[in-house]
Amino acid sequence: MTDIHLTLACGDYEIVRALKEGKVKPDGIELTVLTNMDSSTRHWRFLRNEEFDVAELSSSSYLIARDTGMPFDAIPVFLHRRFRHEFIFVNTKKNIRSPKDLIGKKIGVKSYQVSAILWMRGILEHEYGVPHKSIEWFSEIDEDVEFIPPDDLKLTRLPHDKSVEAMLVSGELDAVIHPDVIDPILDGDPNVARLFDNYKEEEVAYYKKTGIFPIMHVMGIRREIVEQYPWVPVNLYKAFNEAKAVGMKRMFNPRIAPLAWYRAAWEEERALLGPDPWEYGMSDSNRNNLQTLVNYSHEQGLMKQKMPLEDLFLDVTQGRKRGNFRI
Repeated sequence: MTDIHLTLACGDYEIVRALKEGKVKPDGIELTVLTNMDSSTRHWRFLRNEEFDVAELSSSSYLIARDTGMPFDAIPVFLHRRFRHEFIFVNTKKNIRSPKDLIGKKIGVKSYQVSAILWMRGILEHEYGVPHKSIEWFSEIDEDVEFIPPDDLKLTRLPHDKSVEAMLVSGELDAVIHPDVIDPILDGDPNVARLFDNYKEEEVAYYKKTGIFPIMHVMGIRREIVEQYPWVPVNLYKAFNEAKAVGMKRMFNPRIAPLAWYRAAWEEERALLGPDPWEYGMSDSNRNNLQTLVNYSHEQGLMKQKMPLEDLFLDVTQGRKRGNFRI
C-alpha cells in the first residue's frame, strides 16, 4: 500500500522535531511538516481556508468551530500549554494593584476568542472575582472563527491603525491581556508593568488548587481526512507520542540548553507537575483541563452549547492492553 500524503502545520517544538526530521514516521503516512508561521496565522489558514490536513490549533477556536458546525475534528495531542498569570499587563498610572482593580476598566486583547485570553478571563472570574462582563474589551485583529458576541458583552474591534500595546503605553487602555510578553515590557517602558509581580507564585498556587496546567492548543484534523482514512487519527496520535518521547529524552540532558540552572528548573517542574506535564490523551487530568475550558467558553458566550468531550475529541484508544504485543 502506498503511503498517503498529509500536510501538518505546527510550532517548531522540540517534542515534534523527530516528526519534522523524519526520525519518527506515522505508519502509512508521509508528512510534509510546516513550521514557519506564527500561531494566529496558522489557525486562520487552517480554519478559514482549510490549507492543511492536520494543524496545531487554538483550543478555544476549535471549540467555537465545532459549535458552529465547521468540518473539523481533533485528537488529544496538546503541543502547547502555558500558565497565563504572567501575561496581564497594566498601565502603571492607573493605580491597578490587584485583580479586582480591573473591574470597570478598559482591557485590550489581540483577539477576543483565543485560548490564552479565554483561560485568563475564566481564571480572573472564578479565582479572583472579576466578572468578564464587568470589563470593556477592545480587540485588535480578526477572530479565527466569526462569532456574534452576547448582547451584554462590551466588545469593540479596533481600527487597523491601532495596537493594544501602544494604547496601553499611552493610557488609552488600562490593561492588556496578551498571548506573549509585549514589547513595552521587554523594552522596560515605565508606563507598563505586570499585574502580578509574583506571577510564578500565583501560577503555582493555581495549579496546586486546580490541578490544571492550561492546555492552549489541540491537534485539529480536517473531517474529510478522518472519513476517508479512519485509521489516521490513531496512527498520528501514536507518532506524536513517540516524537514527544524522543524529544524529552534529548531534553533530559542538561547540556541541551545554555542555562546555568536548567536541571534545577527541570527537577522543580517535575516535582510539582508530575513526570509528564505534557501528557497527551484523555486522562482524568486532561479531561478536567478541557472540561474547564469548555465551561469557560460556554459561560462567556463563545460556545452556544456545551458539547461532551467524547464528541469533541476522536477516540484514539486501541482497546485494553493492545498496541505493543509482538509487533
